[in-house]
Amino acid sequence: MKVSVFSTKPYDQQHLQLANESFGHELYFFESQLNRTTVPLAQDFPCVCVFVHDQIDAHVLLQLKEGDTQLIALRSAGFNHVDLKAAQQLGITVVRVPAYSPHAVAEHAVALLLALSRKTHRAYNRVREGNFSLDGLLGFNLNGSVVGVIGTGKIGEATSQILHGFGCELLGYDLYQNPNCQALGMRYTTLDELFQASDIITIHCPLTPDTYHLVNGETISRMKRGVTIINTSRGALVDAQAVLVGLKSGQIGYLGMDVYEEEADLFFEDLSNQIIQDDVLARLLTLPNVLITGHQGFFTEDALKNIAFTTLANIKEFEENGSCQNEVRVEVTTTA
Repeated sequence: MKVSVFSTKPYDQQHLQLANESFGHELYFFESQLNRTTVPLAQDFPCVCVFVHDQIDAHVLLQLKEGDTQLIALRSAGFNHVDLKAAQQLGITVVRVPAYSPHAVAEHAVALLLALSRKTHRAYNRVREGNFSLDGLLGFNLNGSVVGVIGTGKIGEATSQILHGFGCELLGYDLYQNPNCQALGMRYTTLDELFQASDIITIHCPLTPDTYHLVNGETISRMKRGVTIINTSRGALVDAQAVLVGLKSGQIGYLGMDVYEEEADLFFEDLSNQIIQDDVLARLLTLPNVLITGHQGFFTEDALKNIAFTTLANIKEFEENGSCQNEVRVEVTTTA
């Protein structure tokens, strides 16, 4: 199938071309994001392949339909950037990669937690400057800590397995209880109790209208003073302005984020020679108890191989059958 691939970096192109040796699709790569401005590039492509920052709203979908696009292949598990209702009304199929590597994201979430708990990111910079003082580097044990896991799908489960190994007490919140998490000793509870009882909160749920700004000024006020918050899911789950206020007051002790609500024009780009115009992000980056990475939780060799292979396999299945087992429809609500 003829495929226009948007938001491609060299590593995307490399892994997709390698995986395509098994499928034989006709791939055309574009560095730009797919949006209302760039949608003409997709003209006459039956398949459009996109990533998390591409904007597939109703206007873009209508343009794609007029350009004979039949399939949108997501190189991600999340699909909040696609207007699924509009896609279905236009008869455009949307497919995703539901489980490219849950362990990659889970391990990154725990990496952020470990770095914050022992301040290794700060210690690294000190030692490079010949400063071996321990003042200001006092940490805390994960063993015995109460960890609230919001979203216990595949990634939440993998994270829970790791934290169980550290000897953490696990609380869970999800619309659906995961028996594998329960086998680890996780106790499912209400979101309110989870906020109040957790020393650490790690977020692994999808972004929906119901979960938008799940962490906000009101919910932060109900958390333990000095709570640690980790978010490797979607940026808009967390109200960054409210979190900044919580950090300044001491209500939040530590913050680790691999995602950010306004990341679309920032993450995946080299802005080291520019002044960051987002004042909230710029302020967060100055705080010693905050660790932010640029949406790299998925970024492992294993995950990129799985994403490329599954994406192209989805396209092949649709090409041959007119349908795909990994199709996303409006009624999809499970956590991942």
